[in-house]
Amino acid sequence: MALEARLRLPLAGPTPATAFVSGSNPKPSHVSFSLKPTSTSLAAANAPPPIVVVGSANADIYVEVNRLPLVGETVAASAGHSLAGGKGANQAACGGRLAMGPTYLVARVGDDANGRLLEGALADAGGVRLDRVARAPGAPSGHAVVMLMPDGQNSIIIVGGANMEGWAPEVDPEDLDLIRQAGVLLLQREIPDWVNIQVAQAAKGAGVPVILDAGGMDAPVPRELLELVDIFSPNETELARLTGMLTETFEQISQAAGACHKMGVKEVLVKLGSQGSALFVEGEEPIRQAIIPATEVVDTTGAGDTFTSAFAVALVEGKPKKECMRFAAAAASLCVRVKGAIPSMPDRETVMSLLEPVQAE
Repeated sequence: MALEARLRLPLAGPTPATAFVSGSNPKPSHVSFSLKPTSTSLAAANAPPPIVVVGSANADIYVEVNRLPLVGETVAASAGHSLAGGKGANQAACGGRLAMGPTYLVARVGDDANGRLLEGALADAGGVRLDRVARAPGAPSGHAVVMLMPDGQNSIIIVGGANMEGWAPEVDPEDLDLIRQAGVLLLQREIPDWVNIQVAQAAKGAGVPVILDAGGMDAPVPRELLELVDIFSPNETELARLTGMLTETFEQISQAAGACHKMGVKEVLVKLGSQGSALFVEGEEPIRQAIIPATEVVDTTGAGDTFTSAFAVALVEGKPKKECMRFAAAAASLCVRVKGAIPSMPDRETVMSLLEPVQAE
């Protein structure tokens, strides 16, 4: 009997559920991103190809603490609650809110209460097509413990569950067919490397760009996977761990990105937290993007996923890389102002509104 029990949910319409209308207040001409079309037929005719995210979905257990406990110590949390998350689900939710075209999530959840929490949260997020999400009856849903500090920084412990155990030995042919029709494939490292390799091979064979977010598994990235990736996106800590090099200065980060180029990756998009981001394209000068300051930092949990997904949205729309990074920086700036990963994902119009004064400068 197949390991997966396919979850059939209603398909979203041709446009994501959370479409926003400009009404009688058109955007200035210097903003090159368009609003989502309100006409279904217009959306079908003009929408970019779909974004496909293959990755994890976790039930995140948030505990708010003043500091992390020491070894052998118990500390009291000021609050605790459960929210949907996981890098795959986060990136899909972000894409669903920002993309002009459809965003699909290919993921595995358990046939349990946490799985139903995840399905409901993603459906409520709007814009994510969930008919390629499957329940794995032999494994619990993945979950994570997020320890959130007062300054918005966090530490996370992940239990893989169905994300790691719920995949059949061969990726579903329908999933592979969907990937071959995508405008971009987004991957992370909270699912098995062999799944990432299979889907990346399908994308590569169809000429679909592959973006790999380095977040997740604390292990070397297989060379076979890296050679299939078009854009590799670590933060500076992940870059240091995966290359064994220091990443404390921009020069050191540049050298570590060069080491990734030697591993077969042509483009390395590094997320640098409060220092912004940098794109290292082999043989070219780095492109740097400063942060767009947030009025308040509440929770940074979903910031990296928001940045990566927003970058992919702009890339599918054919924007120059510098513009992709600016769009991603604006989305990440909005994300950190709200608690919870999926609840914090911004909509397209809000991102565009934040970009207007930035682009006017």
